[in-house]
Amino acid sequence: MADWRNDRIGAALRGDNPTVLARLEASFAVIGDHQFLPGYCVLLTDDPAVTCLTDLPRARRLAFLADMDLLGEAVTNVCQRFDSAFRRVNFSILGNLDPYLHAHVQARYTWEPADMAKGPVWGYPRQTRLAAETALDRQHDALRSELTREIKRLAAS
Repeated sequence: MADWRNDRIGAALRGDNPTVLARLEASFAVIGDHQFLPGYCVLLTDDPAVTCLTDLPRARRLAFLADMDLLGEAVTNVCQRFDSAFRRVNFSILGNLDPYLHAHVQARYTWEPADMAKGPVWGYPRQTRLAAETALDRQHDALRSELTREIKRLAAS
């Protein structure tokens, strides 16, 4: 069986992507593979052929952006409850590495080093962002559960 990481969207559509938190109108909300900044999530398009936001017809584009807003609100609400040092959420749609539309939703905290807190998350060294001890696993179950619950609550309202 192929690794779901090689086809994250296809795996989400098949129900085989273990990082999926919720299916939204035009996307999948997933928890990040690494949680070096707890609450890191990604919004994946639900169409693997879509490479950038402007590939979508305007209605689907707006739906994707609305899903991103909903995910950001969920991350904010949950991270505020989990850590009083939560500061804000950063959003980014880059598409430089992965060839499909996706948006990063990154929680930021007051405990971050001052030189790192001023810039994008990508300024952290790769070994920090991808450290083995921050890899998604059972230690993130409570965070994952709360994110799923909050996304579904917001989507229903």
